[in-house]
Parts: sequence; structure tokens; C-alpha cells
Amino acid sequence: MRLTSRTQKAIAWLSLALSTANASYIIDNLSFGQKEGEPISPNLRGIPHYFAKGLGWDIEILSDRAVLTPPWPGNRRGALWSEDPLHHAGDWNAELHFRASGMERGGGNLQLWYTRESQKNDPPASLYTAPKFDGLVLVVDQYEGRGGSVRGFLNAGDVDFKVAHDLDQLAFGQCNYAYRNLGRFSVLKMSQANGKFEVTVDGNPCFSTDKVRLPEGYYFGISASSAENPDSFEIQKFLVSTTNAYTREEPGSHKQQNQQQQQQQQQDQNQQQNVQPPPRVHGNWLQRTQEQNKPLDPNIPQMVEDVFAANIKSQQDQFADLHNRLQIINHKIDGLYDLLEKVAANEDQRFDQLMGRVVPMHDQISATMRNVEKVERTTMETLRDLESKDFKDLLNSVHRSIEQGHSAMSANIPAAISDIVDKGRPSMTSFFFVVVAVQVMVLGAWQLYKKRRNSAPKKYL
Repeated sequence: MRLTSRTQKAIAWLSLALSTANASYIIDNLSFGQKEGEPISPNLRGIPHYFAKGLGWDIEILSDRAVLTPPWPGNRRGALWSEDPLHHAGDWNAELHFRASGMERGGGNLQLWYTRESQKNDPPASLYTAPKFDGLVLVVDQYEGRGGSVRGFLNAGDVDFKVAHDLDQLAFGQCNYAYRNLGRFSVLKMSQANGKFEVTVDGNPCFSTDKVRLPEGYYFGISASSAENPDSFEIQKFLVSTTNAYTREEPGSHKQQNQQQQQQQQQDQNQQQNVQPPPRVHGNWLQRTQEQNKPLDPNIPQMVEDVFAANIKSQQDQFADLHNRLQIINHKIDGLYDLLEKVAANEDQRFDQLMGRVVPMHDQISATMRNVEKVERTTMETLRDLESKDFKDLLNSVHRSIEQGHSAMSANIPAAISDIVDKGRPSMTSFFFVVVAVQVMVLGAWQLYKKRRNSAPKKYL
């Protein structure tokens, strides 16, 4: 299909209209740090529209960032909670710029909350110490010794995470992300658009689902906790944006604005009942009214041959030729719109079919992968225990010791017995001298006896 310059201009205007419709607008009273070069706090004591609270210390608010937990000492907490809830039920984005730095084995956690009740009056809490809440929380930490992960948890006020044994089973989505000591600010973003909830980190997909739809009227919160070996969590900016053109959320403001727009459209329709309305943008594709979809008049030419301008003499013929060519261009543009609508409808149908197949498979695969990871961790721990206790080497060492002891006994016992026998048996020379000495002593004693007897006085009766 050959596109004329007028058709190309129409397509360009359509693209501009679509880009304007998809533009995002920052909500000022829920965001801070959105203006580059301007401080997030006018007095360095508080952030506008946010409550700041610390446990064990006072949150440090600098010109370009807020320090929720200090680099020293540890076991500190800090939190920021919005004063106003999000009064927007449509598509919106929440983007958090944070940085974590600390020692090599430091620890801590960061939470991004979206809850029905604000925790501004409660002590700053983490997922592991928070009471039962109603809403969503994204947790960034090193759970179970990982290098870092982002996990999402939902609660309707009936689950107490403080007593949960396995938090991974309660997370509806998670991904690994090494966030510590990067030297730059990481970007954690959650968005709700086109019936889908998605979480990204540094522009990369983390997890998504079409089974989660967050309601309006909830409060945003940011909290952080540090361990004994602390991590310092810093917040540079927090941006909440929507696709609507109002930049400040007031309760019911957008509803009043929508009602006024509807009333104005109703009045315009009543005043211009006989006037054909222009095409209107609905969603991402241009929809035409019922009057434009009527069948074409067969008397209207579908194609006009090229002619020289000099051949058209009368003003009426020139007007008729121009009129016919404009109608033909209009019909071609309408045909192009129809083609785009059909392509979009087919793509949406295919996308819905694929998502209907992919999402259940993704949930099953995620659950299976978590179970496989647990089995793998258990297997590695068992293997490490077995490797650390080397029974084979121990048995070999005992066997060698027994062999050495047996050899030593076999070699030493005969020599020892011979030595004992040699040293302990009586000598013949000694025995001879003993016999001679005994005889000499007996003889001497006999001689002494005889001498004393002979010298003794004799008694006669």
C-alpha cells in the first residue's frame, strides 16, 4: 500500500495522540526528589507530606537523600510514611531509588509498603516484626544467606509474619538481586497497568502477575532495619505517577473532574445532535462512530485517474476533482484504521491466550523451582556434613595404628623376655660363693660353740 503525504501526516498525528494519552504525570503530594537539583527537604528536618520516624536514632535528612539506618551503630530502624493515601484506582507506578552500603558481612532489610492503615504512629517495623497488616509489602534483604533478593507479600490482615516458619511459601513473587555496596542507587519499581501488576529492578523484570489488583485509598511507606553488623539504607527519591494530567491527589478530586467532563460531554452532545462528532481516542486505538461505519455510496468514485491541472478548465470541475480526491484519501485512512484495529484485536486476543497459558505455568514452575532449590540446599548441606566427616581416612588411620602396634609387640616381646631371663637367673659363681660362705659360717659357729662349752665351769653332782 502506497501512503501519500496526507496519510503519513494523519498517522503522525495519531501517534502523537497515543503518546499523549500514555504519558505519565508525577503526583506531587506522594512523591519527593522528583525535581533534579532541588533539595528533598526545605529545612533538612522533614520531607513534605511524609512522616519521618526512627527507633534508636533520628532519621538523617540531607539535601539529596534520607538516611533511614546509620552505618554505625547497628540495630537501628527508620521509616517514612505518606500523609495522604493514593486516591487513584486506575493505572499507576511507584518508583523507589535506594542504596545499601556497609561492611563485608553487614545485614539489614528494606520494605516498600502499600497498606490500608498508615503505620506513622507505630515504631518502625520490618516484615519480621510488623503486626498484621492489610496490603502489600516488597522486601529487599538477604533472606537465608542469599546474596540479595526482592520478594512480594500480600496480607488481608489475617497472617502474622512474625510467627511464620517459611516466608518463601507466603511470597507471591520473588527474584534475586545483589543490592549491597553497588556504589549507585538502585531503582525498585512497582506498577499496576492494563490489569497487570509488575515489579522491576533497575529496569529489568523481577516478577509480575495478573491476579493482583491493588485498591485505592492505601498509604505508601518506606522502612529499613539494620542488624548488629549494620547496613546503611539511603533513599534518594520516591516517585508516584499516573496517566492522568492532575499532579496532586486530593480525595475525590479526580472523580469530580471526571463527572464534570461527563457533564460537559453530555451538554455538547445535546447541542450537537445533528453534527457528526470527530473520531475519539479510546484506549490505544482510534474508534469511529456509528455514522462513519455506514456503507459507502456506490455513486462516489473509488479511484480518480491522474490528470493535468491545465485540463480542468471550470471551477466546478476543479472543486469536484478535489472533493473526490479528499474523499478517497479519507476512505483510505478509514481502511488503514480498520486494519490497525483488526491487527490490535488479533494481537490482544493472542496475548490473552498466551497469558492464560503462561501465567499458570509460571506459577507452577516458580513453586517447583522453590522446592528444587530447597532440596538442593538440603542435599548440599548433607554432602558438606559427609565430606567434613571423612570416615574412610579415619578407618585407614585406625587400621595402620593396629598394624604398627602388632608389629612393635611382635618385635619387642621376645627381646624383653630374653633380657628378663638373662638378668633374673642366678649365677653359678654366686651360688658357689653362697654355699662356701654358709659352710664357713656353720663351721665357725660350731667352733665357737665348742670353745665356749669347753671353757664353761663344770658341775659335778
